[in-house]
Formats: sequence, C-alpha cells, structure tokens
Amino acid sequence: MASILVVDDEMGIRELLNEILTDEGHTVYAAESAIQARTIREQMRPDLVLLDIWMPDTDGITLLKEWSKSGQLTMPVVMMSGHATIDTAVEATRIGAMNFLEKPIALQKLLKTVNKALESSPKYIEPAEDKLPQSAPSTSPSAKPSSNEQPAPPEAGEYISGIAKSYFDLPLREARDLFEKAYFEHQMIIMGGSMTKISEYTGLERTHLYRKLKALGIDTSRNKGEQ
Repeated sequence: MASILVVDDEMGIRELLNEILTDEGHTVYAAESAIQARTIREQMRPDLVLLDIWMPDTDGITLLKEWSKSGQLTMPVVMMSGHATIDTAVEATRIGAMNFLEKPIALQKLLKTVNKALESSPKYIEPAEDKLPQSAPSTSPSAKPSSNEQPAPPEAGEYISGIAKSYFDLPLREARDLFEKAYFEHQMIIMGGSMTKISEYTGLERTHLYRKLKALGIDTSRNKGEQ
C-alpha cells in the first residue's frame, strides 16, 4: 500500500493514526516534531504526510513552507488541527497543502481524505490487482473465474445471526467498521462496560480505546466514572 508520515506532538494522535492506517495496510512513520519530520523526509519521500499545525518547536505551516521552498514538497500534505482558523487553513492550501482535517478526527473522514490524497500522489501505485485489464471469459473447461467474479462464501448461512453474511455485500471498509462496532458493543456487554477489562482483553491502551469507540459512534458516557 502507501507510506504515510504522521507528524504530531501528541503521542495519542500518533498512535491512533498509526493503528487505523496500519489496519488499512499502509506503512506509517511517526514524528513528534518538525525536527524528526525533516530527518525522515531527507531519508525518504512518503506517499502522504499528515501534518499537525500546532507543534512546540516549529509549527506545521513553517515546516510546510520549508519543504515548499527547498523543493521537498513533492507529496500531498494534509494539515491537522483542533484550533486552526479559516485563515490558517487557507494559508496552508496556498502554500501547497491538499486538505485539512479538524481534530478530533472522525474515522470515515480520515480514511476518505487519505484515499483522496493518495490518488494525487505521484509516487503511490495502487495494488496491481486493481489495475489488471479485464479479459474476455475463456471457454476452456479448466479456466478459472475472472477476477471480477465473486464466488459465494461457503456455508454463508451459518454466520452468527446472519450479520456477518450481509457484510459480503458491502465495501471492505464499511464492512470492517460494522464488524468492529458490533465487536466492541459485544465486549462492552460481556465485560459489564468495564473499559479496563476491554482494554486488557483487546490489547488497546485506554486512551486509544476511547478514541476508537468514539470514532465508531459507540456511547461510552456511562463509563466516565469508572476507576
């Protein structure tokens, strides 16, 4: 898939984006400062950069200007911020940023923005199977089904409550989101709503777990008082 550089001074944001984008099959490089981002950019050219605007040493706008002036702005850049003004977003776009993500970042918004940005990345190449030309069906008895044919899954009717069976009619990301939402809702029930138990069982740090549940639209307000 693609190589994506995430530049943000908040560890929680870096880890959350790393988790989501890695699940999508991308390779993620993380930088907590402009200094680290410069080093990574000098060593490689990522397919996409997700760049936070407000950072303690050098802000994202300044770093974007540096890359633009030095000829290193050869990849799409999406700015991120929870406090940026319209003027800041306009300035970033003028310098060369492709888009802007407002924090807290919604899962679907993130994936949609990343996919759109990657479409314009000169380095990024889509998986070969998506680019194979369609050929006329063979009449040979031993011919395999074409790549466009989707064989029915075996014993599809045996999936739990028929829910998983319906996922096959959805795009991959939508099916994954539905599954994850059903999975975490199920865990909340069997764990009695304990974020601690769910965190330990799933291996997700509590902050990441809350962010993921929020992104999936799962109400965690009744667990706010949990110790």
